[in-house]
Amino acid sequence: MKDLLGKAILDFQTNNNPQNVITETDISEAEEMDITYLFRSYKQMPKIEQKALNLAQGKILDVGCGAGAHSIYLQEKGFDIKAIDISKNSVEACKLRGITNVHVENILDIKDEKYDTILLLMNGTGIFGRLIHITKYLQHLKSLLTPGGQILIDSSDLIYMFDEDEDGGKWIPMENKDYYGELTFTVGYKGEVDEPLDWLYLDYNTLQNAAHANGLNCDLITEGENCDYLAKLTLA
Repeated sequence: MKDLLGKAILDFQTNNNPQNVITETDISEAEEMDITYLFRSYKQMPKIEQKALNLAQGKILDVGCGAGAHSIYLQEKGFDIKAIDISKNSVEACKLRGITNVHVENILDIKDEKYDTILLLMNGTGIFGRLIHITKYLQHLKSLLTPGGQILIDSSDLIYMFDEDEDGGKWIPMENKDYYGELTFTVGYKGEVDEPLDWLYLDYNTLQNAAHANGLNCDLITEGENCDYLAKLTLA
């Protein structure tokens, strides 16, 4: 991976001629994303993210921290928080922003650590990649929870993006897919295009069923305005 999204984040942080990134999926056309959005303050965040940050407690792990917006807010609130991302550029930007405990690390590589709150925000189910990987990730996340711990995770039901047929049903092309929320995500920046990335959006019922199958309770905390939601997973 060229880590182009991370490069855009670091360019913005260091004022190195930052530009907007171009995002595209296999079910949507290319569109510009304002890189400043990743540096938003708490007041600028969607209500789902604000709710998750308000529920965070104890020792916290921020998975896929990006530019560090969530970690900075919680660090300033005095929480013991560790931020991780697989993007070296993003982690460098977070360090420059003053996040004290941030690392280049894959969530699946974390061992022998326990957290009271694990945050997976901005479509946290995305890191699962494909539906077949859900059990692997949920079992690993479960192993990182303290007895009373919680996983706060958000996603969206993408069913609204598909056309209806004459009978009112949805026409969903499923070639090479097990589930309609499995997307191929591509990032472009400064004339370069990164390698395609598998990215998973989950409807709430599918997440809830997967959680229960893996020994986790799943509660719907709140819903957004665009088929998005925040869920809390706890040990069953």
